[in-house]
Amino acid sequence: MKKKKIVIIGAGIAGLASAIRLQSQGHQVSVFEANDYPGGKLTAFSSKGYRFDMGPSLFTMPQFIEELFEVADKPIENYFTYKRKSVVCNYFFEDGTEYSALADINLFAEQASKTFNVDKHTIIEYLERSKRKYDLTSALFLEKSLHKFSTYLSTETLKAIIQVNALDINVALDSYNSSVFDDKRLVQFFNRFATYNGSSPYQTPGIMSMIPHLEQYYGTFFPKGGMHSITKSLFQLAKDLDVKFNFNKKVEEIVTERNRAKGIRIDNEFIDGDIIISNSDVVPTYRHLLKKHKAPEKTLKQPRSSSALIFYWGIKKEFPELDLHNIFFSEDYKTEFDFIFNKKKVYEDPTVYINITSKEEPDDAPKGCENWFVMINVPSNTGQNWDAIIEASRSNIITKLSRLLKVDIEKLIDYESILDPRRIESNTQSYQGALYGAASNNKYAAFLRHPNFKRSIKNLYFCGGSVHPGGGIPLCLLSGKIVSDLIEKPAKW
Repeated sequence: MKKKKIVIIGAGIAGLASAIRLQSQGHQVSVFEANDYPGGKLTAFSSKGYRFDMGPSLFTMPQFIEELFEVADKPIENYFTYKRKSVVCNYFFEDGTEYSALADINLFAEQASKTFNVDKHTIIEYLERSKRKYDLTSALFLEKSLHKFSTYLSTETLKAIIQVNALDINVALDSYNSSVFDDKRLVQFFNRFATYNGSSPYQTPGIMSMIPHLEQYYGTFFPKGGMHSITKSLFQLAKDLDVKFNFNKKVEEIVTERNRAKGIRIDNEFIDGDIIISNSDVVPTYRHLLKKHKAPEKTLKQPRSSSALIFYWGIKKEFPELDLHNIFFSEDYKTEFDFIFNKKKVYEDPTVYINITSKEEPDDAPKGCENWFVMINVPSNTGQNWDAIIEASRSNIITKLSRLLKVDIEKLIDYESILDPRRIESNTQSYQGALYGAASNNKYAAFLRHPNFKRSIKNLYFCGGSVHPGGGIPLCLLSGKIVSDLIEKPAKW
């Protein structure tokens, strides 16, 4: 194949993955990023002796990172190291129940049987069904374009169609979990996995019960240097491959001619390219960069996924430190999802699910202190009174944590910074500050996501969390793979 000049708009994790793959294939890749740093949401900041990872706090499926170094023929150990966690997460319930989810599946099930009203074998069978769902669908839904006819001419697709009833796509995740478990705490435990793609367990289909399999089977990990080291290692790898990066360069237009992408325009300067890839959110891509072309309004108007309200707290450590990952539930779990997806103004307690990530690296906080990443799920930004939500949420979080941890958290806060959907939207151009693009709140959601290409404009491709296969680090990395495969080996329609 003739080597091409490729222009990538955005240096998010999917843009980096695309750049690494395509440069490794011999193409000439240039990346243009509006910010002065790579990584998009996967970045970090430091202040007053504390270092905070700003974005994703959970690292799973490292094989997709490893594959990029294999493609580039570079030793990963020279760039990136990580360790597997023996405890996936610690859970705190309002009734005083505490549960540590162990990484080993059998130990996980044994511990669950002692903590909840459940038989060990019920847990094992649930996770086996989760694995089956993933094995049936991963090759189709995650690793290939759903919008190419050739994708459906495979044995993997045939297997998935034949066993479609095993996928539980016609029931909501909460209904599915409630049919398996009698203990409401355990239903709540498995419902929370809907948040991994920014959806509601009361609306997203039961096929999402495959997500626990990814966490239990593949494991969860901590990268040396924190989550931001994923970005730093891939950025360095791309540079070593001679990918050209241009920061503080906000693209104004994707230039087309006769329905063919020809380049981009920045500060009235035209930059040509044989292939254009947008790693920008698909909504602003159409609204701002493709104004001359008809936008797919039905796709762009899909309800957004949840966003996040994050408090970065420097904490004086006056009690036994928390493990890396901690989840705090309440009994009224459904309130949060009504608040997020039904746009109800429920400010009384919009903090029923709190995600805390605390210090793992010794140098991430001053001696005797911890860096806390305290996140709650909130709606995407549609003009809410965020100042009021932040004030109410902060108060509720402190009250809740103080009660469950039996310590006055307010007195321990040494430093604070806040990230809300408004800043997420302005910092990353993610439409409405949604973390995962469109929500996956119906069984057709996977097919409704924007494709990784555009039929009506040749040589234009899309990657990132707002297009197929979705948001989160693993899926963004896979979107980069799909795009590079489509460019290198164009499939039949």
